[in-house]
Amino acid sequence: MVRRTHRLGAAVLAGLLLASTLVGCAAKGESPSGLAAPVAVTDGSTDAPSDEVSGEPSPSVSAVESMGSAPSRSATPKAKPTKKPTRAAPKPRPVAKPPTETEVPPAPPKPAPSSCKPTYKGTQATRAQVKAALTDAANRAYWPVSAPDIKIPLNLLKATAWQESGWQSNIYACDGGVGLLQVMPDTATWMNQRFEKSYQIDDYQDNAYLGATYLAWATKYIGDMYFESDFRLDPALCTSELNSCLLNAVIAAYNFGHGAVAQEGKPLAIPNPSYVRNVRALMSECVCLAY
Repeated sequence: MVRRTHRLGAAVLAGLLLASTLVGCAAKGESPSGLAAPVAVTDGSTDAPSDEVSGEPSPSVSAVESMGSAPSRSATPKAKPTKKPTRAAPKPRPVAKPPTETEVPPAPPKPAPSSCKPTYKGTQATRAQVKAALTDAANRAYWPVSAPDIKIPLNLLKATAWQESGWQSNIYACDGGVGLLQVMPDTATWMNQRFEKSYQIDDYQDNAYLGATYLAWATKYIGDMYFESDFRLDPALCTSELNSCLLNAVIAAYNFGHGAVAQEGKPLAIPNPSYVRNVRALMSECVCLAY
């Protein structure tokens, strides 16, 4: 009963206040019916659509932040990491310095007659076996003391093997080249002596090591003579001029021999541009890269 009495008194009081308000509005000439549906006060502009932002939103403070909590760290923008500048591409010396390697491999033999056809001996290695052999050879350090930063890119080794033999491990060319990398017997003998190895030229794994060893030797030899011992075999360092980078010179030397590319006191030469362009194209487009 006490609660009902209080509610009744409140209702009477509210009625008196409403009546006085209506009288005040009528005295000002305003329509009392306008109070039934209050209208928000505007500055004369139309409201923006619901999927667009009209003006700047009013800031809202969460309950946690209103109590003095520190703002979330995620709101602080993170600084973007800066890229390390890459070394500029070295330009080849106009004339070669004296070579640091005084022991050099034998010159390649004369080309065989075009009418001669290659022969095959033994069992051909599978593509998976060839891929594993080339990958292992590319991962080796051939100059661990004097030039540990010399690395033979895997795509270079794959492309060279495809250019030389089409990844045929048991092919013997008419000019004497053997296997995957078409290594010459005299060159294999010299490299085994120079690097104190005992690679077998007719073993596909050893053949991959022999080919990569020659590429590494040519990188050191030509890099010291023309590129101030910058041994990067990076295509990005090459320009449209074939003699502009170490990569092209090493590819040329693999095919024509070091003596046709680098000679003391003379500028760098690329005597076999078609071969170099073929290998360079295979480095990015060879079907063998997907094997």
